Amino acid sequence: MGHHHHDGADEHDHDRTVKPMVDEVTDFEVLEIALRELCIEKGLFTAEEHRRFTEFAEQIGPTPAARLVARAWLDPDFEQLALTDPMAASREVGVDWMEPTGFGTPSDFVAFKILADTPTLHHVIVCALCSCYPRPILGNSPEWYRTPNYRRRLVRWPRQVLAEFGLYLSDDIEVRVEDSNQKHRFMVMPMRPEGTDGWSEDQLAEIITRDCLIGVALPKPGVTTNVITDTRPAIHGAD
Repeated sequence: MGHHHHDGADEHDHDRTVKPMVDEVTDFEVLEIALRELCIEKGLFTAEEHRRFTEFAEQIGPTPAARLVARAWLDPDFEQLALTDPMAASREVGVDWMEPTGFGTPSDFVAFKILADTPTLHHVIVCALCSCYPRPILGNSPEWYRTPNYRRRLVRWPRQVLAEFGLYLSDDIEVRVEDSNQKHRFMVMPMRPEGTDGWSEDQLAEIITRDCLIGVALPKPGVTTNVITDTRPAIHGAD
């Protein structure tokens, strides 16, 4: 049913007013609150420590990961380090997976691997079970990464899902889907695009977006995190 507007009417349809999202608390949020308060009560950590850790986690973003890839494009020795000891390479760009607790967290301090694309191989990451993601170096995962639609369909129809992001790969390029799990996290190292000869590390890092590091986009000159990429909706059937 449509919303009919009558000229001159001063009535307000309260039934159609959008309710604030805070009214809807998920079961997971209730569990988190209960568990957090219990841990504070038992002395496992203080409310202040929880606040500091939360602020630390929220400020993490993909910039260090972009710098890591840009440096690898410019320095073959660093690229080798990134592929053989990604934890050490992470520290070189200011990310210590052990921080801020000194021992990491159960969901983050895990085996980490950087997947290098080639002219005949393209990687894309997913967590088919839930939403495992390399948060210490990429920050919090985007909402679409956590949706059942992405998780279930990418492992079955990766080319179709990538096309919905606007990424069309030729048939001679193998698409390899890496499934994160409880103990493994992945990040994609895309190939350096043409048209970037002579670019500095800063210039290169700017075009390596979060989506490139997940594998649903390719870095291109002129496309940065400030540009909204054109995506095609996942609509099936006749238009």
